Amino acid sequence: MNKPERAQRIAAFLAAHGWDRADRRPLAGDASFRRYERLLLDGRPMVLMDAPPPQENVRPFMAIARLLADVGLAVPAIHAADEEAGLLLLEDFGDDTYTRLLARGESERRLYELAVDLLIALHRGATAEALAQVPPLDAARAMRDVGLLLEWYWPAIRGESAPAKTRVEFEAAWGEVLALWKGVPESLVLFDYHVDNLMLLRGRSGIDAIGLLDFQDAMRGPLPFDLVSLIDDARRDVPAALASDLHRRYLAAFPELDAAAFEAAYAACGAERHTRILGTFTRLSRRDGKHGYLAFMPRVWRQLEARLAHPALAPVAEWFQRHLPASARSVPAVP
Repeated sequence: MNKPERAQRIAAFLAAHGWDRADRRPLAGDASFRRYERLLLDGRPMVLMDAPPPQENVRPFMAIARLLADVGLAVPAIHAADEEAGLLLLEDFGDDTYTRLLARGESERRLYELAVDLLIALHRGATAEALAQVPPLDAARAMRDVGLLLEWYWPAIRGESAPAKTRVEFEAAWGEVLALWKGVPESLVLFDYHVDNLMLLRGRSGIDAIGLLDFQDAMRGPLPFDLVSLIDDARRDVPAALASDLHRRYLAAFPELDAAAFEAAYAACGAERHTRILGTFTRLSRRDGKHGYLAFMPRVWRQLEARLAHPALAPVAEWFQRHLPASARSVPAVP
């Protein structure tokens, strides 16, 4: 669908639901093809999600929203939907993202502790029936994700594709490390659990005060994954003392967990995530012309190196030392 046709489809959708006279203002986008607009009509706000097929699909967002609401978490209410066209009218949670609040000097500890408490509630409340409704974040999916490093970052740095032998060694090392995920229970993984996707909802308390955004990629996966996503944020540094306290706060809520297995899985989750992000940020620059993400790559490299320091991750750490040593851990040039 070309741009004029898309605009007509959106206009018809808005008219069908009484929002055609609304003032429309763009909201910040993300790394996907989705766009968001704030609609204002007679003092009433609404958010338009424009998720154009075939690149995007609103059905996972709708399904995960129901699951999260069932657990008692705050997600935007869906007021209208055209699933085929990829259009939703959503409750407007306002402008108080964690990112903006932190920039304004709000209590970092309070905000992060609330975010950890939400994960605790989610992991206690997600039922087996709920988990059965989402796809698995399993070793096969994780192997595809870390493979983005070889697909995009390697040629951007080396100027050529990774040799077949290097790929074989890469997959063998990751196969050993990803097996660590089996040492912890599974739960619902929101996948992009970080400060850009968390809102503070005024007039509410506890975890009811946290509004969730951008959760449509949720899967069934290892328990520590979202905790790593929150603490090892590609966009900002969490102070080490606070990071340790958050880690302990989460573990204290699950005394039945094997602490050693959790720590190994936590490191493996972080390493998998950071490796994927290095490939993804390179792809966003090379394929999509979104170069701003390159600025975050030095932090992601530091985070990856920290997770690879765990002894259980030695196979992957040794692969990086042989094939992408410190001298090769750079930011790709803008093409």
